[in-house]
Amino acid sequence: MAEQSMIAIAVEGGKGPAGALKAVPTPRPVPNDGEILIRVRAAGVNRPDLLQRMGFYPPPPGAPATLGLEVAGEVVTGAGRWKAGDQVTALLGGGGYAEYAVVDSRHALPIPAGFDFVHAAGLPETVFTVFANVFEHGALKAGETFMVHGGTSGIGVTAIQMAKAAGAKVIATGRGADKAAQALALGADVAIDTTTQDFAEVATAEGGVDVVLDMVGGSYFAKNLQALKTGGRIVYIASLGGGTLEVPVLAIMQKRAVITGSTLRPRSNDEKARLAAEIERIVWPWIEAGKVRAVVDRTFPLADAAGAHAFLEAGAHVGKVVLEA
Repeated sequence: MAEQSMIAIAVEGGKGPAGALKAVPTPRPVPNDGEILIRVRAAGVNRPDLLQRMGFYPPPPGAPATLGLEVAGEVVTGAGRWKAGDQVTALLGGGGYAEYAVVDSRHALPIPAGFDFVHAAGLPETVFTVFANVFEHGALKAGETFMVHGGTSGIGVTAIQMAKAAGAKVIATGRGADKAAQALALGADVAIDTTTQDFAEVATAEGGVDVVLDMVGGSYFAKNLQALKTGGRIVYIASLGGGTLEVPVLAIMQKRAVITGSTLRPRSNDEKARLAAEIERIVWPWIEAGKVRAVVDRTFPLADAAGAHAFLEAGAHVGKVVLEA
């Protein structure tokens, strides 16, 4: 039987600028035991995709070289709980920028009621990241205060909503008055424009914070620590403002502070399956109740993945950027 083909996005030359992304014919993936084949209708665009395109974030062993960490679509070949025709959204190790993708059946979740493919595709990467880092590593609880930097990013938008759904007070930061206003509209209790305000001073005046979700890194560490309550936790998921911390050990001791962080993509299939089950149990009811929604700023056709990357890199987006296949 002839091998079936599909259109996928490749990085011309192996790495390069946004313009290096090109639509090319490629063999359709074949699912292994325990995997499902999805006809991709939409795929989320995330900052790790930009890093991989530039050659800084290679896929883990066994993952497709094609970009794309989250999709939504219809099951073509079923496995586990899924049968052909089911509509799912899924967390991938790679391969989402294509007409078809394969994934461990345990890493797929049902599309929430009322969601279309575009909005469902914007859920997995951010929801899994926020749940693992804010609620598991950061141990955020109802009644605590949570601060997220980059409040209008895809991660920030999701973090604001999930923390509010869990009963926390939320402080969000952003660069510019417009982004601060947008964070308030998304549900933040306090929004800080870091171009005109000192976020540590504002957070301290609000009583301090229990958990910080930080994607900036080194340049924000001292002020994060200043804003932290005794027993607080700082959780790192990126280091856009510097990858090295200068740690004042005495201050860490005095505040009994915890500094942690994680990546999602390299986790084992079993660990991702565990996370998926917990997210379906805890977060999916928040989504069904309207407490957490997917905020999609703009969509692009799959063939214009280059345009989507350029738009995300410009940094003016609020929420997610999604490809439609």
